[in-house]
Amino acid sequence: MRVEVDQPKCVASGQCVLIAPEVFDQDDDGFVELLTDRPEPGQYDGVKESAVVCPAAAIRLAED
Repeated sequence: MRVEVDQPKCVASGQCVLIAPEVFDQDDDGFVELLTDRPEPGQYDGVKESAVVCPAAAIRLAED
């Protein structure tokens, strides 16, 4: 799985950080920062849930 974020679309809700803090973080203004674009298989569920609940649809997932 590969993760991409569209930072200009981010609305700084922080849901992704709450769900998958090992993959997402927030900068000083609260906008998403991607810690890894290739999460471990054990992190997939949290990453998928983050993409679903993101209010701005700023998280995209791609299969390798």
